[in-house]
Amino acid sequence: MKGSRTKILRSRVAQEAALLLYTSQEKEYKQAKKKAAETLGVRVLPSNLEVAEELDRIAEEREGASRRELLLRMRKEAREIMEALEEFNPRLVGSVWRGTARQNSDIDILTFSQDHLQVLKQLRKHNFEAESSEWRSVTKEGKKEDSFHICIILTSGDEAEVVVRSPDCLGQPERCETYGDLKTGLNLNQLTKVLEKNPLQKFVPQ
Repeated sequence: MKGSRTKILRSRVAQEAALLLYTSQEKEYKQAKKKAAETLGVRVLPSNLEVAEELDRIAEEREGASRRELLLRMRKEAREIMEALEEFNPRLVGSVWRGTARQNSDIDILTFSQDHLQVLKQLRKHNFEAESSEWRSVTKEGKKEDSFHICIILTSGDEAEVVVRSPDCLGQPERCETYGDLKTGLNLNQLTKVLEKNPLQKFVPQ
Protein backbone atom coordinates (compact mmCIF):
# COMPACT_ATOMS: atom_id res chain seq x y z
CA MET A 1 0.00 0.00 0.00
CA LYS A 2 2.83 2.34 0.93
CA GLY A 3 4.65 1.57 -2.34
CA SER A 4 1.50 2.32 -4.33
CA ARG A 5 1.05 5.68 -2.58
CA THR A 6 4.70 6.58 -3.20
CA LYS A 7 4.27 5.76 -6.88
CA ILE A 8 1.21 8.04 -7.12
CA LEU A 9 3.07 10.87 -5.37
CA ARG A 10 6.09 10.46 -7.66
CA SER A 11 3.76 10.69 -10.66
CA ARG A 12 2.10 13.85 -9.32
CA VAL A 13 5.47 15.52 -8.65
CA ALA A 14 6.69 14.49 -12.12
CA GLN A 15 3.61 16.05 -13.72
CA GLU A 16 4.01 19.28 -11.75
CA ALA A 17 7.75 19.48 -12.49
CA ALA A 18 7.12 18.85 -16.19
CA LEU A 19 4.56 21.66 -16.25
CA LEU A 20 7.05 24.03 -14.63
CA LEU A 21 9.60 23.16 -17.32
CA TYR A 22 7.09 23.37 -20.16
CA THR A 23 5.90 26.82 -19.09
CA SER A 24 9.53 27.96 -18.61
CA GLN A 25 9.00 28.70 -14.92
CA GLU A 26 12.04 26.50 -14.32
CA LYS A 27 14.89 25.57 -16.67
CA GLU A 28 16.62 22.77 -14.78
CA TYR A 29 15.14 19.39 -13.87
CA LYS A 30 16.60 19.46 -10.37
CA GLN A 31 15.01 22.79 -9.47
CA ALA A 32 11.71 21.88 -11.15
CA LYS A 33 11.44 18.67 -9.11
CA LYS A 34 12.31 20.44 -5.88
CA LYS A 35 9.79 23.23 -6.46
CA ALA A 36 7.09 20.73 -7.52
CA ALA A 37 7.59 18.68 -4.35
CA GLU A 38 7.42 21.83 -2.20
CA THR A 39 4.24 22.97 -3.97
CA LEU A 40 2.57 19.61 -3.37
CA GLY A 41 3.90 19.39 0.19
CA VAL A 42 5.66 16.04 -0.29
CA ARG A 43 9.23 14.79 -0.03
CA VAL A 44 9.07 12.26 -2.85
CA LEU A 45 11.16 13.07 -5.93
CA PRO A 46 10.73 11.34 -9.31
CA SER A 47 13.62 10.51 -11.62
CA ASN A 48 14.59 12.84 -14.46
CA LEU A 49 13.30 10.18 -16.85
CA GLU A 50 9.84 10.28 -15.27
CA VAL A 51 9.74 14.05 -15.63
CA ALA A 52 10.97 13.86 -19.23
CA GLU A 53 8.20 11.41 -20.13
CA GLU A 54 5.58 13.72 -18.59
CA LEU A 55 7.09 16.71 -20.38
CA ASP A 56 6.88 14.84 -23.69
CA ARG A 57 3.24 13.95 -23.01
CA ILE A 58 2.30 17.54 -22.14
CA ALA A 59 4.01 18.89 -25.27
CA GLU A 60 2.23 16.33 -27.45
CA GLU A 61 -1.16 17.17 -25.95
CA ARG A 62 -0.73 20.92 -26.29
CA GLU A 63 1.12 21.20 -29.59
CA GLY A 64 -0.05 18.23 -31.66
CA ALA A 65 0.77 18.39 -35.38
CA SER A 66 2.59 21.73 -35.06
CA ARG A 67 5.15 19.98 -32.87
CA ARG A 68 6.02 17.53 -35.65
CA GLU A 69 6.34 20.39 -38.12
CA LEU A 70 8.68 22.13 -35.67
CA LEU A 71 10.89 19.06 -35.28
CA LEU A 72 11.19 18.58 -39.03
CA ARG A 73 12.08 22.23 -39.58
CA MET A 74 14.66 22.25 -36.78
CA ARG A 75 16.32 19.06 -38.02
CA LYS A 76 16.63 20.61 -41.48
CA GLU A 77 18.06 23.79 -39.96
CA ALA A 78 20.50 21.69 -37.93
CA ARG A 79 21.69 19.99 -41.11
CA GLU A 80 22.38 23.39 -42.73
CA ILE A 81 24.47 24.50 -39.76
CA MET A 82 26.31 21.17 -39.64
CA GLU A 83 27.08 21.35 -43.37
CA ALA A 84 28.67 24.76 -42.76
CA LEU A 85 30.72 23.33 -39.88
CA GLU A 86 31.53 19.94 -41.39
CA GLU A 87 35.28 20.28 -40.82
CA PHE A 88 34.67 20.51 -37.05
CA ASN A 89 32.99 17.08 -36.73
CA PRO A 90 29.56 18.48 -35.73
CA ARG A 91 27.06 16.34 -33.83
CA LEU A 92 23.40 17.11 -33.25
CA VAL A 93 22.42 16.50 -29.61
CA GLY A 94 19.64 17.66 -27.29
CA SER A 95 15.90 17.55 -27.94
CA VAL A 96 16.16 17.97 -31.72
CA TRP A 97 18.32 14.83 -31.86
CA ARG A 98 16.06 13.00 -29.40
CA GLY A 99 12.94 13.93 -31.36
CA THR A 100 11.36 15.52 -28.28
CA ALA A 101 11.67 19.16 -29.39
CA ARG A 102 8.78 21.43 -28.39
CA GLN A 103 8.01 25.13 -28.33
CA ASN A 104 10.94 27.07 -26.82
CA SER A 105 13.38 24.24 -27.66
CA ASP A 106 16.63 25.15 -29.38
CA ILE A 107 19.01 23.28 -31.66
CA ASP A 108 22.10 21.94 -29.87
CA ILE A 109 25.19 21.18 -31.93
CA LEU A 110 28.59 20.05 -30.63
CA THR A 111 31.75 20.90 -32.57
CA PHE A 112 35.40 20.14 -31.87
CA SER A 113 38.24 22.58 -32.51
CA GLN A 114 41.36 24.00 -30.88
CA ASP A 115 40.33 27.46 -32.08
CA HIS A 116 36.79 28.64 -31.34
CA LEU A 117 37.36 31.69 -33.55
CA GLN A 118 37.60 29.42 -36.57
CA VAL A 119 34.13 28.07 -35.82
CA LEU A 120 32.78 31.62 -35.50
CA LYS A 121 34.48 32.57 -38.76
CA GLN A 122 32.97 29.60 -40.58
CA LEU A 123 29.49 30.40 -39.27
CA ARG A 124 29.75 34.00 -40.48
CA LYS A 125 31.02 32.82 -43.86
CA HIS A 126 27.72 30.93 -44.24
CA ASN A 127 25.65 33.90 -43.01
CA PHE A 128 25.01 32.58 -39.51
CA GLU A 129 25.49 35.54 -37.17
CA ALA A 130 26.24 34.98 -33.50
CA GLU A 131 23.70 36.64 -31.22
CA SER A 132 25.98 36.01 -28.25
CA SER A 133 28.98 33.89 -27.28
CA GLU A 134 30.79 33.00 -24.07
CA TRP A 135 33.13 30.56 -22.37
CA ARG A 136 31.60 28.19 -19.81
CA SER A 137 33.22 25.78 -17.37
CA VAL A 138 31.76 22.57 -15.95
CA THR A 139 33.25 19.95 -13.67
CA LYS A 140 32.66 16.35 -14.71
CA GLU A 141 33.92 13.53 -12.50
CA GLY A 142 36.28 15.95 -10.79
CA LYS A 143 37.71 17.21 -14.06
CA LYS A 144 37.17 20.80 -15.24
CA GLU A 145 36.07 21.21 -18.84
CA ASP A 146 35.90 24.51 -20.73
CA SER A 147 33.71 25.00 -23.79
CA PHE A 148 32.76 27.96 -25.96
CA HIS A 149 29.03 28.53 -26.56
CA ILE A 150 27.70 30.39 -29.60
CA CYS A 151 24.02 31.36 -29.80
CA ILE A 152 22.52 31.86 -33.26
CA ILE A 153 19.07 33.25 -34.11
CA LEU A 154 17.86 31.71 -37.38
CA THR A 155 15.63 33.39 -39.96
CA SER A 156 12.71 31.22 -38.78
CA GLY A 157 13.10 32.64 -35.28
CA ASP A 158 14.47 29.34 -33.97
CA GLU A 159 17.60 29.42 -31.82
CA ALA A 160 20.66 27.24 -32.17
CA GLU A 161 23.52 26.81 -29.73
CA VAL A 162 26.84 25.69 -31.15
CA VAL A 163 29.25 24.41 -28.51
CA VAL A 164 32.96 24.28 -29.28
CA ARG A 165 34.93 21.68 -27.34
CA SER A 166 38.51 20.53 -27.44
CA PRO A 167 39.26 17.84 -30.07
CA ASP A 168 40.37 15.69 -27.10
CA CYS A 169 36.66 15.33 -26.23
CA LEU A 170 35.79 13.87 -29.63
CA GLY A 171 34.52 10.32 -29.29
CA GLN A 172 34.41 10.38 -25.49
CA PRO A 173 31.18 8.75 -24.24
CA GLU A 174 28.96 10.98 -22.10
CA ARG A 175 26.01 9.74 -20.08
CA CYS A 176 22.73 11.64 -20.29
CA GLU A 177 21.48 12.95 -16.94
CA THR A 178 17.88 12.80 -18.16
CA TYR A 179 17.58 9.44 -19.91
CA GLY A 180 20.53 7.58 -18.40
CA ASP A 181 21.86 6.39 -21.77
CA LEU A 182 24.87 7.57 -23.77
CA LYS A 183 24.48 10.90 -25.57
CA THR A 184 25.57 9.65 -28.98
CA GLY A 185 23.78 12.28 -31.05
CA LEU A 186 23.87 12.30 -34.85
CA ASN A 187 26.70 13.26 -37.16
CA LEU A 188 25.93 14.93 -40.50
CA ASN A 189 25.63 11.70 -42.49
CA GLN A 190 23.39 10.11 -39.86
CA LEU A 191 21.13 13.16 -39.68
CA THR A 192 20.83 13.23 -43.49
CA LYS A 193 19.75 9.57 -43.49
CA VAL A 194 17.19 10.21 -40.74
CA LEU A 195 15.71 13.10 -42.73
CA GLU A 196 15.50 10.88 -45.82
CA LYS A 197 14.06 7.75 -44.21
CA ASN A 198 12.29 8.66 -40.96
CA PRO A 199 12.43 12.43 -40.30
CA LEU A 200 10.39 12.26 -37.08
CA GLN A 201 12.32 9.34 -35.57
CA LYS A 202 12.82 9.45 -31.81
CA PHE A 203 16.05 8.52 -30.08
CA VAL A 204 14.94 7.81 -26.51
CA PRO A 205 15.31 4.60 -24.44
CA GLN A 206 12.32 2.27 -24.83
